[in-house]
Formats: sequence, structure tokens, C-alpha cells
Amino acid sequence: MLNRRTVLATGALSAVPLMTPLSSLAQTKKDSVSLALTLEPPGLDPTAGAASSIAEITLYNIYETLTKINADGSVSPLLAESWEVSPDLKTYTFKLRKNVKFQNGEPFNANAVKFSFDRAGGDKSTNKDKRTFAGLNAKVVDDSTLVLINSEIDPDLLFVLGQATAIIVEPKSVATNATKPVGTGPYKLDAWARGSSITLGASQSFRQPSAIRIKRATFRFIPDPAAQVAAMLAGDVDAFPRITPRSVAQFKANPRFQVVISGSRAKTILAMNNARKPLGDVRVRRAIAAAIDRKAVIQGAADGLGAPIGSYYVPGAFGYIDTTGVNPYDVEKAKKLMAEAGVKTPLELTMTLPPAPYARQGGEVITAELAKIGIVVKTQNVEWAQWLSGTYTNKNYDLSIVSHVEPFDLNNYAKPDYYWGYQSDKFKALYEKIQTAERPADRARLLGDAQRMLAEEVPSVYLYQPQWVTVANKNLRGLWKDMPVFVNDLSALSWA
Repeated sequence: MLNRRTVLATGALSAVPLMTPLSSLAQTKKDSVSLALTLEPPGLDPTAGAASSIAEITLYNIYETLTKINADGSVSPLLAESWEVSPDLKTYTFKLRKNVKFQNGEPFNANAVKFSFDRAGGDKSTNKDKRTFAGLNAKVVDDSTLVLINSEIDPDLLFVLGQATAIIVEPKSVATNATKPVGTGPYKLDAWARGSSITLGASQSFRQPSAIRIKRATFRFIPDPAAQVAAMLAGDVDAFPRITPRSVAQFKANPRFQVVISGSRAKTILAMNNARKPLGDVRVRRAIAAAIDRKAVIQGAADGLGAPIGSYYVPGAFGYIDTTGVNPYDVEKAKKLMAEAGVKTPLELTMTLPPAPYARQGGEVITAELAKIGIVVKTQNVEWAQWLSGTYTNKNYDLSIVSHVEPFDLNNYAKPDYYWGYQSDKFKALYEKIQTAERPADRARLLGDAQRMLAEEVPSVYLYQPQWVTVANKNLRGLWKDMPVFVNDLSALSWA
């Protein structure tokens, strides 16, 4: 396996009668699984929407990418068998797998890769990583050879090409992928009961059908924390990735289950609409940050499963520095900053909250804390589709709580039209330097500068790096221990 930074350096069968034939044992081994998710995806095309719930179902299952991100954050081949990187670190030559077909019978080849990347970076693209793909120039050498020329050095490109925004799509299917997805992966969509579940079945066109141990997988959608616990205890669900953390103790004490606590590269933030008054004033944003006790939020929203952060970057990431001391919890300082900004209290703001339990629970804590400095928060609970359209797309909000789960998305603050409304030519220039830095030491130093800048300008309030909890049947194997990206890799699962 190739680490993403290498390019810079170069039911067990129990109580079975002894006389049962082996062929009978093979026939009775379980080959289906039921998983549950908190959020239902708005569609099944990860190139058309920003919701991480899309990738949780489709990535590596229905759709595939050139590279594959593993649980430890390393990168290995998937649709690309191998690659070479030029000395200038901008040109990548990929050798593609042969004899691979899409689920509609069309061949996978270099033309399909070029189409996918050109589409992702095109003028009409709604891909959230559009900027990355717009800088790529794909050239077809032959059916199984593709040259990718990047306009800038990006040491994380091989990792990015394993994310959901980099899926390889079949050109004829793109208009209907949101409801009738077509990929090269081991699974296809069998059924979608809106509001209830999505079922995937083994794809007959997959290149290695014998490798598919789980033949059928059902994803159920259960947003309510109490219902999540009840579904697991009743045996209605075999695994619940990122279940409400309040359930940890009781499942750890139950021998029927395994509990996996995963690290993440996610950032849970209080998003602020910088384009709205008085949130455009840095003193007000600093006041809000100083009024919030991160440790109280972690306890209330995540039952203590998280680490405080002071910027849009997390411990363990390349170039991380600790900025939690830039805006420490200080209610009196927050009151003074509000007065300096000339804000008359009570100041009324609306906090729009998506359905994830961490957001709703964290909203209660932050509402109480902001009240101490004269900010009256009206909470507005919305469904995920409403949050995506109203908050993320139309920017119709004051405050919101959300976890951004992508590992390398610092560039969001360099996007002029991103939903935070943050405009900083200084940050954009700094981010360009980060992207073009050839030496790792220079890049690490610049990443530190970016973290300090965001901590000081507070375009968002940086709350914590979450840890994710997965509860599963004790006999289910292949669950990811860590979560560098949000996926549920069904091909890795099997029953003991």
C-alpha cells in the first residue's frame, strides 16, 4: 500500500451437529447484513451533493475510484492498478485495470476516467471538490493508460482520488445516478424505500464475484438516539456506524456486541454566516468563541468522545499545531468584545440544526452559554435535505452546528461562495502557498500559519474533533477501526 505522502519522498457456526455435512454448513453461513445510519442520503450521486451520507452507502460499494483509502489512511490501487509520479510531482501516469465493466454493460477505460474528471471540474459541475478537478488535465494514452497533469503540486492528490467526489462514472448514466446509480463496484442498488431503507445486492457484472461474501446489505435510517439503541438491542440491525455515543456503556457491558471507537479527521464547528451583521465583525465572532466552553460542548454533544480544537484542523493531521489557546473560554472577555463591537443586547440569532444528535444536543449547550453574554438563540431543527438546501446552498442561516468530515478541506475557507461567507484575500494567498510548497517542512510551516489565521479571525467557532462509535454484532468482521473518510466498505465484511 502507498501512503498518500510517499510521492513527496519518491453466528458463528455454533451448536452444529457433528454429523452435519460440510456442504450444508456452507449453505447456512450468513451472507447478508443490516446496517443503520443516522441520516438518509438526499440522493446517490456523490458528485452532485455534499452530504457525507451519500458516500456512506455508495463509495467502494456501487462506485469505485482510481485509488482506495484504507482504514489507516493509506492509499492503495483500486481501478488503477499502479501509477508513476513525475519528478516535478505534477504528472501522474495511471495504468488502469482491464476487463472491468460498468453495471450497465459499458466498458471501463481511460475515456471514462477522463469524462469523469472533466465533468467534475467543468463549468456546470456541482461537485464540492470542483476546484481540485478544474486544475486537472486528463489525457488518454490508450484504453488502459491515463496521464493526469495537475496545475499545482498536491501531495494529497492520491488520497483525494480515493474520495467519493472522484468516483468514475459511466457517461450514459450521469443524468440518473442520483436515483439509479451505475458504477463498477461489487454492489448495485436493489431497492430504495424513501424514509426507511436502501438495499444493495451483489452485482453480477463485478470482475471478482467470488470475492463478495456479503450478498445483500440493507441500510436503515434511524435518526432518533433512543430508537438507535432499541434497534440494536432488538437485533433488527447488525451494525450501527456512528451511533449516538450515549449508548457506549450499555453496549460495552453486553456480550452480544462489539464496540469500536474510531479516530477521525472530522471537525465539529459552530458555523457562522460571516455575510450577516453583526457576524461580519471579528470582535463578535471572537466573543461567541470565548463564550463557549468546548469541554462542556464535548460532554453534552458527544458524551466526552472528542478533543477540543482551536482551528479547522485536528490533532494527528500533517502540520497540526495547537491553537486552542487563541480563543480560550472567557465569559467576561466575551462581554467586553460585544461591548467594543457596539452590539446592543439582547442580540437575537437563529441556530439552524440538522438532525444529527450531536448537533441537536450541542445546540442546547451552546444556546445556554451564549445567553450568558446577551445572545438569545432561537433553535430551528430541520431535516438534512432542508439543511443542505437552506443553509449550505442558499446560506439562509445565522448559526449552525455541523461536523465536516473530509480530511483535507482547509480550502473551503479559500472558496468565495462557500456557505460561511468568509472573504479573505490574505487566507487565499496563504492557501495558494500551501498548495505550491514543494518541501514538506515548508508546507507544514504554512499549514501552521493558516491554522493561526483562522483561530484569530474566527470565521467559524472550532469546537472539537469527534470520535465515532460503531456498535455491531460480536460476530461481524471487517469493520473499520478508524475513519479517515466516511465509508461502509461492504466487501470487507464477513460473518465469523
